[in-house]
Amino acid sequence: MARKAEESSRTVLVSKEPDAAPPLTIEQLGATALRTPARRISKVDESVRELARDMLRSMYSAKGIGLAAPQVGVAKQLLVIDLDLEEASTPPLILINPEITAAGASCNTYEEGCLSIPGVYLQVVRPSVVEVSFRDEAGRPRRMKADGLLARCIQHEMDHLQGVLFVDRVTDTLALNEELRQHGFQGEHVQPLR
Repeated sequence: MARKAEESSRTVLVSKEPDAAPPLTIEQLGATALRTPARRISKVDESVRELARDMLRSMYSAKGIGLAAPQVGVAKQLLVIDLDLEEASTPPLILINPEITAAGASCNTYEEGCLSIPGVYLQVVRPSVVEVSFRDEAGRPRRMKADGLLARCIQHEMDHLQGVLFVDRVTDTLALNEELRQHGFQGEHVQPLR
């Protein structure tokens, strides 16, 4: 699967170097776009690949490892992920219309952050393993099993497609409110999932 992913990702490879003028603006907590559920992409074409390239350039410029289309104001089910920012030859992962088809029974707690809430890092509980079906940038159906940081990143980015932010999943409200306050964000923009 690694070779096929590498071959198909060549159509969206971009430099991992930060761009002085990233093509897209990343929305921040409080923006309506972050709470708008994304629509399925009916046809994977060059416009979708171009959006993925622009998202990657913007993500690399912000030094992030994942970005969902709603974070750049586009209500489409598209994610870009790259856990290996240091290695130029490692292709990014492009997920179109992703769906979690199974999740492991065990969960773990890990500190998460988000390009849409810069500076805020808090503990979030998520399943340790997920299975995902999606279309790649060529429109081909794919399935993958992910664990560790990749599983967490996929779940975090997929939440964005439903208008959910990681702060909505934080259970320690004291820590949440303090972190938000310290970084100039309003607690009223959090929508707890409890």
